[in-house]
Amino acid sequence: MVPAVLFSAGLDSAVLLTDAAARHGGAQPVYVSAGLGWEASERRVAERFLAALPAALHVRPLVSLTVDMRDVYPPTHWAVRGEAPGFDTPDSDVYLEGRNVVLLSKAAVLVARERLSRILIGPLAGNPFPDASPAFFETMARALSLGLDTPITIEAPLLTMHKEDVIVRGRTLGVPFELTLSCMQPVNDQHCGRCSKCRERRDAFRAADG
Repeated sequence: MVPAVLFSAGLDSAVLLTDAAARHGGAQPVYVSAGLGWEASERRVAERFLAALPAALHVRPLVSLTVDMRDVYPPTHWAVRGEAPGFDTPDSDVYLEGRNVVLLSKAAVLVARERLSRILIGPLAGNPFPDASPAFFETMARALSLGLDTPITIEAPLLTMHKEDVIVRGRTLGVPFELTLSCMQPVNDQHCGRCSKCRERRDAFRAADG
């Protein structure tokens, strides 16, 4: 059975999706919109990325879901404004409370209705946030399985990898990285070069090439 893959058009989720499709004979990409400033660009880039994938991967058309968080995050929130903290800021400055709680909850309802059973999500090694730990994913899967009365597993296959490792893996899969977007304030669907996600991406490619 093909897995549902949380896909944002970012580098990590692009490799996650491509790898899952290659391993399992297909995959269902799922995009969850929360009303954040960069999402329109991500959606456009996601569609271009998916259109470029080989048909032999059997990646299904993108399913877009919505959980609007703008009634929880205030209008002044950097993620709602689409104005990310600076280039050299730490991960803690871009923490979004409940991010994976929201993504997984909405995706799980889709998975239950479509009679799938697995959700793949792409946090990496060193992720400091409380909703990106193995204990959280295991507990969340149990709760969703109980609440939806169907077995659901949550897998984070990249959790032992750093971004440069993901790049190396993506290259072996032929992932078109030029069609991915890892940026919190994109300009014309391109990387801004000024946010911490752009810095992480730049440093990871340098490490992968080193």
